[in-house]
Amino acid sequence: MEQTDAVVLGAGVVGLAIARTLCLSGLEVVVFESRRTFGSETSSRNSGVIHAGIYYPGRSLKGILCRSGQMHLYTYCDTHQIPYSRLGKLIVATTPEQLQVLERIEQMALVNGVDDLKRMSAKMITQLEPEVNAVEGIFSPSTGILDVHDYLSSLAYEVESNGGVLAFRTYADRFEVSSTGLEVFFDGDQRMRLKTRFLVNSTGLASTQVLRNSESFPSEHIPVTYLAKGNYFSLQGKAPFSHLIYPVPEAGGLGIHATLDLAGQVRFGPDVEWVNDINYQVDESRKNDFYKAIKNYYPNIDRSRLMADYAGIRPKLQGPNDDFRDFLIQDVHTHGIDGLINLFGIESPGLTASLAIAEMVSALCEV
Repeated sequence: MEQTDAVVLGAGVVGLAIARTLCLSGLEVVVFESRRTFGSETSSRNSGVIHAGIYYPGRSLKGILCRSGQMHLYTYCDTHQIPYSRLGKLIVATTPEQLQVLERIEQMALVNGVDDLKRMSAKMITQLEPEVNAVEGIFSPSTGILDVHDYLSSLAYEVESNGGVLAFRTYADRFEVSSTGLEVFFDGDQRMRLKTRFLVNSTGLASTQVLRNSESFPSEHIPVTYLAKGNYFSLQGKAPFSHLIYPVPEAGGLGIHATLDLAGQVRFGPDVEWVNDINYQVDESRKNDFYKAIKNYYPNIDRSRLMADYAGIRPKLQGPNDDFRDFLIQDVHTHGIDGLINLFGIESPGLTASLAIAEMVSALCEV
């Protein structure tokens, strides 16, 4: 039977970051991805924002790893020539009732070590962004955007150039525990298996399936997961903003916000649509809801300029009526299986936190 030091399931941004870190530590690593290329699901279907770590409860993994990950990510972009822009984010309250939410955001940010936020009056907001309507706001100068595809490509290159192997169109069905490690089975073929010391389950939307198929894994440690579809609409023509514009957060997400890409294109989204199946088609009928939400902070929006763009699906541990749920990273201390590490609910800020998550997983592998 073929054998390797580490198997990483999933070639999204987090899986690639983990594989890179394990390769740099000297391990022989194979990454398996069921799709034809890397980052084709959650990783490439988001806003491409480098977050500051503002919204998360103190001592949460999301807060800690986002803050650390942001610093690592900016450094990585500088040293690997990944295009990015630290253009800043404006979070706005459009009604007096939302001012309490701004207060809570500021408090959470300070707990997470984000100490560069600036409170802004309506007049200051108008001076910064004339098209934005708000009674008050918070400006985050360290929030930015990056070229997600270039980042993914760079991570994949780093994996391969440091001895790692990327295997696409290969699906991990299940694993079994043996006396000498873990055996991973692929593509429904009993003969296609690989023995490994470490198995990292970073399959995102499919993170629970391989565990359900594996008799060795205790089912009580398989969390309930939810699919939250986020639709995006682009704004045709000249951008009305020069910064990212966010409303105050809503249940399940950060509200329909305005982001820019590095070419200056404005996109609005994501919204939150709870779904049971994976479908990336954007429903044009959602345009009116987008228009109403955007008009609260951008009153001059021309509805005819809104065009359906793309959609992504976030693997969430938090259901429609649940409170905050953190990232869940399991190792032997949780499920009792040496060498197995599971990552669940790695949604936003997973992109920003990717390099910090990789460091954490590497430490769990005792590398």
